[in-house]
Amino acid sequence: MSTAPRIGFAAMLEHLPPAEAVELAAVAEQHGFSGTMASDRFQPWVPAQGEAPFVWNVLAAIGQRTTSDLGPGSIAPTVRMHPAVVAQASATLAAMHPHRHWLGLGAGEALDDHVTGQYWPEAPQRINRLFEAIEVIRKLFASGLSGRDVKHDGEFFRLETARLWTMPETAPPILVATAGPVTAKRAGRSADGLIAIGAPHEQLARLVQRFDEGAREAGKDPASTSKVLQLHLAWAPSRDQALANALRLWPNGAMSFPKGDIRSPFEFAQIARLVRPEDLAERMTVSDDPDVHRAAIQRALDLGFDRVYLHNAGPNQREFLEVFGREVLPGLRR
Repeated sequence: MSTAPRIGFAAMLEHLPPAEAVELAAVAEQHGFSGTMASDRFQPWVPAQGEAPFVWNVLAAIGQRTTSDLGPGSIAPTVRMHPAVVAQASATLAAMHPHRHWLGLGAGEALDDHVTGQYWPEAPQRINRLFEAIEVIRKLFASGLSGRDVKHDGEFFRLETARLWTMPETAPPILVATAGPVTAKRAGRSADGLIAIGAPHEQLARLVQRFDEGAREAGKDPASTSKVLQLHLAWAPSRDQALANALRLWPNGAMSFPKGDIRSPFEFAQIARLVRPEDLAERMTVSDDPDVHRAAIQRALDLGFDRVYLHNAGPNQREFLEVFGREVLPGLRR
């Protein structure tokens, strides 16, 4: 039996001022979108995007204006923020908005995390740091539920006698954001869900498959886990305008190489000069036709994602939400 899928709004704080992001999340819910995913950035990818507000403040405000799910697309609890700080922020948000918040975690990027001046590790160590951070966060969630202090003395993190004093009735689910199949399988073993970021269809299918393999190895039913997709697209009343919006505001979406070690939006801007329209083809749907976008979203749902958060690369956010709420969402099925 077909059911309506959960399609949410991806509030990309790289190019949305905080007050506008809050307002748009409310507009999205009014037009049938279910939930908001907000990006965690200390800097935008390219200067043209122009924003980078603190994601936890924005999510708290969105929670006051909406009634559906909310969470960060990918917080890195490894360098710029210690996992203890992330655990406290997440528990507080979940206590303010019960049964609505999920915690998305990732290995991080130099663009955001180099700013504190610490050593920036190679990718394998970043991934190991992420999974140890998850262990620390789970310990702290457990401390808040049990009322008992916890400690941690690991390879990368230390936690002295501590507990969370503000905690919801149940711990927020932890989802891991990744584009790599090895990390996806590891996430299946240790996390509650997967977050995939817009990628070619075959890559998304492989991530889902490897995540499910990891879940089965850990004795979990993959059907009980969450699989979330952040899907980037460009829609405007004309295709030329949609393409121009994508190239100006989301050229990073066309960069298929690893971006984790680039430190400056201005470096990304230099690379963006090499981005061509055809580079967007496999990673974003660019069209003025809502039917084309509906088909792309449906293909993602057919892979097994239970939630898809849509990001429209362009300044026409309100119009996008109205048109998709009217012409795209009603035609989607799980």
